[in-house]
This record gives sequence, structure tokens and C-alpha cells, in this order.
Amino acid sequence: MLAAAAVCPCPPLLQPQVAAGAAAELAALRESCAAALDTLAEARPDRLVVLGPGAGAEPTPYPSGTPGSFRGFGAAVDVVLGSGTPAPGAAPLPASLAVGAWLLADHGWAACPVEGLAVGTGCPPARCAELGAGLAAGPARTALLVLGDGSACRTVKAPGYLDERAAPFDALAAEALGTADTAALAGLDPVLAEELGAAGRAPWQVLAGAAAGAGLAGKLLYDEAPYGVGYFVAAWS
Repeated sequence: MLAAAAVCPCPPLLQPQVAAGAAAELAALRESCAAALDTLAEARPDRLVVLGPGAGAEPTPYPSGTPGSFRGFGAAVDVVLGSGTPAPGAAPLPASLAVGAWLLADHGWAACPVEGLAVGTGCPPARCAELGAGLAAGPARTALLVLGDGSACRTVKAPGYLDERAAPFDALAAEALGTADTAALAGLDPVLAEELGAAGRAPWQVLAGAAAGAGLAGKLLYDEAPYGVGYFVAAWS
């Protein structure tokens, strides 16, 4: 069963050493992410699944102990998902899950075991729903840390330049995340999301599949678009 969920964006800039001089600009975002993680811990889950966008058509699981790094983003910072000893030669975490691992370490997460799952940004909505239902199946109290950004087209300086469709898309996503509206999340258009660079679409739709019928209430903790990218933080419990 799904006991709780936290939704956070996953730009590497969340890590202060990566952000460097811009770290203070994202302080409120980091604080909101910490508050969302507090909600997860308060739910006392039996396991936590860190879910984020990745490459490939099929979902890729990452066990506890999988290493990740921010070295490719200019910071000598290494992370480990959950706990455990990384296996020699283990495939590293994708950037989204590395951000999740850092958020958990910064939070001091010790509430339950942690595992990871990366979902391709092109994963169809029906497959996302299926994955979510599978994560929530069974009697174990499962929590999700769902990572993903909104559109990357909110301003002319955004990574995808300005697209007039971006603000309405983000407004719909923010409303759905803030009210735990699983139907609205499930209905997000994957083609439009891809055109707008909204990498959070697939993870959010996995969340929708996991939360269907769970009766969770949502609360939106952050909704801004620094650097022209939609960032949302929400807590479901």
C-alpha cells in the first residue's frame, strides 16, 4: 500500500556545491524538499522507493548501495542510495536518482530501507500506471520520493526557450500535485510534455498509478520557475 509520497524536482543545482554562487537562490527550494521528506518519515513506511526520470524504454531498478556522483556537474561530491556496500562495477545512478540520494543523505534519512527506480521519459502513460500499481501492491507500507521537473520553456532564457504552452502545462501539473489528483496526472499529454522538456511527466504518472484509490491528500509546498524551468514540491499523506 502507498503510505505517503514526496514530489521534488531534480536539477543537480539542488546540491549546493554544484550551484556554487547560486546556492542561496535555491535555499527555499531545498527547505521545501526537506519538509516533504519530513512527511515521508512521519508516515513510518516499511520501504522507500526513489523514483525519477532515466534513459531507456524500460524501467531500471537500482538497489540500495548504488553509487552516484555530481562530478560530471563540476562538484567532487559522491552519494550512495540508501545504505549498503556498492557492488564493484555497479552501474551508477542517473542524475535524477543521484539528486534523490543526496536529498535523503542531507535529510539524515533512516526511517526505512531505500531502493531506486528510473523510468524513461518516453514511458507511455498506461505503462506508468502499471508500474505504479506494482509499487503499491502488497501489505508493506511503501513511500515514494518522486523526482522530476516541469516544463523547461517558461522564459526566453529557459533551456527550451519560451513556449506559450509551458505555463498552462505547469499550472495543471502543480494543481494536480498539490491536490493529489491522480486522474489529472494520469491525463498529462506525453507528447506535449516531451515537447516542453517536462521530464517529470512519467514519474508523476507512476505516482498516479501507485496512489489510485489510496485516499491520500496533497499539499503543494513550492511552485516556481527559476531559470525558466518549472519546479514543484508536494507532500502526499
